Amino acid sequence: MKTLGYYNGKYDEIDKIMIPMSDRSHWFGDGVYDATCARNYKIMAIDEHVDRFFNSARLLNINLGFTKEYLKDLLNELVQKLDDDELFVYWQATRGGNGLRSHNYDKEQKANLWITICPEKITDKDREYKLTSMEDTRFLHCNIKTLNLIPSVVAYQHAKENNCDETVFHRGDIVTECAHSNVHIIKDKKFITHPADEYILPGIARAHLLKACKALNIEIEERLFTVDELINADEVIVSSSGDLCIRATEFEGKAVGKKDSDTFNRLKEYIYQEWLECTKK
Repeated sequence: MKTLGYYNGKYDEIDKIMIPMSDRSHWFGDGVYDATCARNYKIMAIDEHVDRFFNSARLLNINLGFTKEYLKDLLNELVQKLDDDELFVYWQATRGGNGLRSHNYDKEQKANLWITICPEKITDKDREYKLTSMEDTRFLHCNIKTLNLIPSVVAYQHAKENNCDETVFHRGDIVTECAHSNVHIIKDKKFITHPADEYILPGIARAHLLKACKALNIEIEERLFTVDELINADEVIVSSSGDLCIRATEFEGKAVGKKDSDTFNRLKEYIYQEWLECTKK
């Protein structure tokens, strides 16, 4: 198969899968999701992504109706059906819905499970990003991967229209994250990242960068940092499951970072080698 779409036990090419109009995602964006990459048909950090998915569902009181092991087995089975072996693997659970539109919901209603899988290569590790910025006006549940992504859609479109690769969110002068990535800085050999609170998504790549810092004896500071600190940082790093450790070299049209290649390259090589090891044949 070139692509795969799955909905409640049925699967086919993505454009052949039909979703009932009664699914609450259509009316309310009522659901949670997670996503990662696969290489050689091996799903990257599947345990961590599934754990985060279940936590998101718990925080929104969504009755998944299946176990973590069931979901992992299903995802591992479905990736084998694709022709390509470098893939973007996405799944979401919506809060059921089999009737007319109503804001309230039945707590016992089991979720609808969607899965889409399509070819996608991980970002070239030597690529450099250009960043722009936008005030972060999102709700205070950024730690939950909900389907309500309009602010991120608007922010990413803003980046593309300004010939940039990502938009950095900030609340006042405090940097939070990007439209669909985490953002970090290196200053004086220290890796600085926003705390994993309700203002950011606890990225899996972010967690692996923290593990890499510990392995490489790079000091970590999980704290708030400002836009000015980002502008004056020795390095600016963007991370996500598809962009594991990308160097940003421009912010709002001005050069940033590229002042501590030694620390950055050590981190980059460590995390990409880890990715290659966990997805090798």
